[in-house]
Amino acid sequence: MRLSRYFMPVLKETPADAQIVSHRYMLRAGMIKQTAAGIYSWLPLGLKVLRNIERIVNEEQERAGHVPILMSTIQPADLWRESGRYDDYGEEMLRVRDRHDRDMLYGPTNEEAVTDIFRAHVNSYKDLPLTLYQIQWKFRDEIRPRFGVMRGREFFMKDGYNFDLTKEDALHAYNRHLVSYLRTYERMGLKAIPMRADGGPIGGDYTHEFLVLAETGESEVFYDAEVTDLTFGDREVDYDSVEECEAVLKEFTSRYARTDETHDEALFNEIPEERRRSARGIEVGQIFYFGTKYSESMGATVVNADQEQVPVHMGSHGIGVSRLLGAIIEASHDDKGIIWPEGVTPFHVGIVNLKQGDDEADAACDALYKAFVSAGLEPLYDDRKERAGGKFATMDLIGLPWRITVGPRGLKNGVVELTSRKTGESVEVAPEEAVAKVKAIYEAL
Repeated sequence: MRLSRYFMPVLKETPADAQIVSHRYMLRAGMIKQTAAGIYSWLPLGLKVLRNIERIVNEEQERAGHVPILMSTIQPADLWRESGRYDDYGEEMLRVRDRHDRDMLYGPTNEEAVTDIFRAHVNSYKDLPLTLYQIQWKFRDEIRPRFGVMRGREFFMKDGYNFDLTKEDALHAYNRHLVSYLRTYERMGLKAIPMRADGGPIGGDYTHEFLVLAETGESEVFYDAEVTDLTFGDREVDYDSVEECEAVLKEFTSRYARTDETHDEALFNEIPEERRRSARGIEVGQIFYFGTKYSESMGATVVNADQEQVPVHMGSHGIGVSRLLGAIIEASHDDKGIIWPEGVTPFHVGIVNLKQGDDEADAACDALYKAFVSAGLEPLYDDRKERAGGKFATMDLIGLPWRITVGPRGLKNGVVELTSRKTGESVEVAPEEAVAKVKAIYEAL
């Protein structure tokens, strides 16, 4: 994409109402525009990152054997009356009434809707296990929406639901989700720590939430540093194996990880002192096992091997896709702007032309642009007639992982400058070598 043809309304000044880093940089980089309190329109740059996060979530869900669907955003109130949650959910639920005077609602979550789909089409244990998921817009009428997409009223979310014959099977689905979420966050350049949590209005005896470490996190987290040193890399996991999922979780989760609400100083002190850590954390996902809570109240049953009609065991699993975008920025930025991890960056590389209109510089930038496109990568070429300082400031703000700077002086020596946004380190290399280096980085992901 040529920046002269792109829609990226960058702001030079920080909006007064933006209280945290991610909100400030998303507004300044022209990623979002507020429509109403806690509700945002996604502009091209923000939408590209949102779609990249969505893609990773989809890929890891399907890798784990889960099946995508898409449910409606508007639900009938009668479904929620069946489960008993319609009156209990509270004022966060946006209740509406249609032209026929029927009570409806804008879905804050979808346990009832997915249970209704299941009971209409599945009636035998032979069709289990089954996990359905979607990535869809949700609405919760927060009393004080703030922090941009971190705590908005309208948000983009992955919600999944498992249906199993027994509690043991459902707990395997729970563990499978734990593993798939750890992989998902790692691919986004994040370290998310799972910890026991409260079930809240969704309920359930088992629940873990995932917190990303960031200075602006809402919760204080106490954890064993050993858990942050492990990576999946290209390791494959047999998600159908109960034993392998349990072994992975034993390896990749701490003996101790708690928020300030559940912190136990005595247990924490049993960890060797050099491994004790405390930090701030941002919640980016949560998983639940709630047994037969919804299946019993809504008649979601199957016939088992003994020809008995039994309620299925269920769980739900959420990832805040739009919230993740803010969390990534909170965890990866500096005083100049965003620093995107390669896995979610809106463009793979930025090309800066220091002397737009110079025949040799223009030709070199065009050649680089075409070479990256041919390599299957998306470059963002700053071809504006703008001073060099302004171009560098824009590239630093939007945070592309790699920048190639092209100018007449370097071209006389047959080189361009390749710069890492994360480290700030630059090297002078031949144009074709710059393309090869960037291509190799993304091929290794």
